Order: sequence, then C-alpha cells, then structure tokens
Amino acid sequence: MTPTGRRHKVTPRVLVKEQIADAGVDLLREAGFDVDLGVDWSDEELAERIGDYEGIVIRSATKLDAELLARADRLKVIGRAGIGVDNVDVDAATKRGIVVANAPQSNIVAAAEHTMALMLALARNVPRAHASLTAGRWERSELGGAELYEKTLGILGFGRIGQLVAQRAKGFGMHVLAFDPFVSAERFRELGVEQASSSDDLYARADFISLHLPRTDDTRGWLDADAFARMREGVRVVNCARGELVVDEALKDALDSGKVAGAALDVFSEEPVGEHPLFGYDNVVVTPHLGASTAEAQDRAGVQTAEQVVAALTGGVVSTAVNIPAVAPEDMEVLGPFVPLCEHLGRIGMALAEGSSVDRVEVELLGHIAERDTRLLSLAVLLGVLAGHTEEEVNLVNAPSLAEERGIDVVETKRTSARDFTDLVRVTVVSGEQGVRVVGTNLGRRDRPHLLEVWGQRFNIQLEEHVTLFRYSDVPGMIGRVGTVFGDHGINIVSAAVGRQPDGDEPNDGGLAAMAITTDAPVSPAVIQEIVAGGGFVDGRTVTLQ
Repeated sequence: MTPTGRRHKVTPRVLVKEQIADAGVDLLREAGFDVDLGVDWSDEELAERIGDYEGIVIRSATKLDAELLARADRLKVIGRAGIGVDNVDVDAATKRGIVVANAPQSNIVAAAEHTMALMLALARNVPRAHASLTAGRWERSELGGAELYEKTLGILGFGRIGQLVAQRAKGFGMHVLAFDPFVSAERFRELGVEQASSSDDLYARADFISLHLPRTDDTRGWLDADAFARMREGVRVVNCARGELVVDEALKDALDSGKVAGAALDVFSEEPVGEHPLFGYDNVVVTPHLGASTAEAQDRAGVQTAEQVVAALTGGVVSTAVNIPAVAPEDMEVLGPFVPLCEHLGRIGMALAEGSSVDRVEVELLGHIAERDTRLLSLAVLLGVLAGHTEEEVNLVNAPSLAEERGIDVVETKRTSARDFTDLVRVTVVSGEQGVRVVGTNLGRRDRPHLLEVWGQRFNIQLEEHVTLFRYSDVPGMIGRVGTVFGDHGINIVSAAVGRQPDGDEPNDGGLAAMAITTDAPVSPAVIQEIVAGGGFVDGRTVTLQ
C-alpha cells in the first residue's frame, strides 16, 4: 500500500513470443503495456517465465498446452496472429479464464486475390509461357488461352473468401454462380450473385469452379469421380481452400480424359508435398500453399491480434475470441446445462432444413430460463446451425458475425411460462416462407437433453450422439421396417420414439407421423435412402451431435 492507502496500479506485461508486424508491437506499447520480445526463447525459458505475463502473442510454432498454461498464473489473454488455434489448448485456457483470440480476417483478401491469380494463370497459360520463354523457345501460337470475360464462375462455399472472390470475378465480367445452402437468398441478391439450387446445378453450368468449402467429414472428397462426371466438358478447377476437398486420383482421371481442361492447386491433402501425380501436367498450375502469404496479410494478422490483446486487458470487447464469452456466474449456473441442448437443437433444425437457404433462425425460450440473460443460449443455437458449414471453425463468439455475413437473422423471444414443462427451447429455421421447428428441454437430476418435437409431431426422447428422424405415413409396420434395415446394416438402436399427435400450434399433416431414433453409431445417407425409397416414407434425416 502507498502512504495514502491506495494500491499501486500494476502495468500489464505482454510477451510477444513470435515475430509479428512492428505496428502490432507498437500498438501494444502505446496501450501502456510492458512488452517483451521472446522470439529467440527456448521452450524451457518460456515455461520458466510465462507466469510473469498477463498476455502472450504467438503464431503457429508455439505450443500452449495444458501443462504450460498451468504455469501461467497471471495470463488473461492469448493472441494468435493467424486463423487456426490448433497449437493452443483452448479448453484448458477456458477453464483458467484465459481469453483466446485470433485474427480470422487477416488473410481473406490475400486468399481471394490468390484464387484470382491462379484462375488467370490457368486460363492464360502463364506458368507454361514463362517456362517456355526462359528456356529459349517462342511458342506463342501454342499457348493461346481463354478469357474470363462472360464465362461462368461456379463458387462452392459462399463464406467470406467465396464472397470476395465473387466480387473480384464480377469485375472481370464473369457471371458468378454460387452454391451454399447456409447462406440466405437475400445475401446472394445483395452481392448480385446467382444462387445455384444444388452442386449439380453448378457443375452443369460453370466454366470455372473455385472451392471455398470448410473442411468437415461431409466435405472431404467433395470433388470425386461422380462430381467431375457431372461437370461441363472443358471446365477448369481452382482449389485454394483445403486439399482434402478434392480426390486427387479422380482429378487426374478427369484431366487425362479431357473432361477437366485444367486445374490450379494451392493446397494438398498432405503438406508439405514433394511429389504429386499432377506435378508433370502442362495444364496444372501449383503453388505451395501461398494463399495467406502476403506481407500485408502477415502484418494485418499481427495488428489485429494486438488489438484483441489490448481489448482483453483493458476491458474492451474481444470480437475474435474463440472460447466461451463471459457469463455472470448466477446466470451460468442456470443456463449452462441448456447450452448443449440449444446447440443440439440448432444442428437438428439445420439437418431438417438441409437443401434450403437459411434466412432466419428463431429462438423461443420459455420458462424459468427466460428470466435470465439468455444471449448465450441463442448463440449456442446459432453455433449448432452453422457448425460444419463455414470456412472457419464456428464458436460462440464468432457465430453472430458469420451469420451476419451470410444474411441470416437471429430472432430471440422469451416467455417466463412454458406449457407442460418447466423450461422449453423452440428453434425454427426459416427459409423464405417455410420454416422447420424443433423443440427440446432438459430433464432429470443430470439435465439430460430431450427432443420433444419435430415436423409438428410431439414425442419425448433423450438425445444421444447419433439421431435419425423419419417422417412417414401413419400405418402399421413402419417401425419394424426401419429396425430391419438398421439390423441388416449392423446399426444398433439405443432408443426410439414416435409422434402421432400434432402440436396444438401446428396444422395436422393428414396421417403423417414422425419417428426419432438414437443409435450408437452414425447412420449413413445410403441407409436413409434405402428406407425412404421403400415407400410410405416422406423424408429421412440423420445428424451427429458433437
């Protein structure tokens, strides 16, 4: 204590462990922090000294695991100068109350520009022309290319980077067609981009195809032999997103057959890559994952990360945090058990709405939970809706901005009373004038999430990891048919429930019932198709709740 009884103000200390832009370091110092540069520190020195800092800035080389974070007694924020946070144990940081923030928009311009650079290089044979000329040959007549003007560009995945590519392609006079069922029709209209009804629709019309999909179990191998077979003759393909999106052998076969006139690849299934079956092809342009490799993008990452560290240490808004935002303890005690339920309902609602563009997500919170600050629950619903459908990993903090970019509105309503249950959560995914609604609650001493309604039909089933839903004609034998097919495929049913009575707020569908089944393993789309094709079934969907 000072003689006047006031405490000394402690100046936050920030460690910049890896190289970032000087402007980022200057920004930290201008905020009044003591900044140390530890670029040359060993792992042992970092472990010994990390407890002295309130903030740390890293890139991809520094591994902040649970053991190291346990030594960081004063640490309040981790700034990752880049997009991925795979080198940070986010769960361990969250448990210790440490904000983890990244710079998700630092490289989107660089990635979009590199996509256009590869598209132009491919269309105009730039790499071949350069190699030919520097080798002493003048092969002008053999290296004629194609114009982008008035060609159709098909964009698979219409998130941040896909939208920037669309804007640039329109500047070249291209007609832009995009497919992404998780972007609203209004957003397509705002950008003047035509919305493809399906990936097949895009394949049938595109002269150039550019990939901007997230990497998920569903998108891995998206461009396979079947996809290439559905494309126009002479299409050109550009991949600056993720190598795993393309089946290499299928692309090779499509190039050999002439179906694909050329390909440009910045990413590969395994990196770094020394050899590749397409490296010897004249009509294939390759670069070593340079999408984010511009001086401006690297500088931007450092500055944006420094801004987030300053916000975290000065009480500001950390807009790019990747872990759960702060919630009042008294609210978290009540709402915490409902967070998984809300995320599950968002995933299920999205599964039921699959194939439609999403315009709005409506969240109704009924009962005691409505007396609290429920923003966290709406965020959890949005997380479930978007999970697996965006270029970057979705979390409770960035979900609103990702939804806004896609033109998806989120509407939350609350009522402090709920019919039949203490608390209810209703989620409606709206596309145009159509909406699908799912309802759930938590039950029991352990707050197990239960699904209570889909397709307007009521039942009660405890949610497990794998959920399959059918809508079918309400006639005898339908449950048995599902059980038989599941058994034939070695799928074990954990529980099942049937809804025959419509909710009072929903119209009767005239003899249709809903069936919910949980299993101990995923149910493949092929099994769903087999059941639905058997007659009497209107629809079937399956979803894995992670």
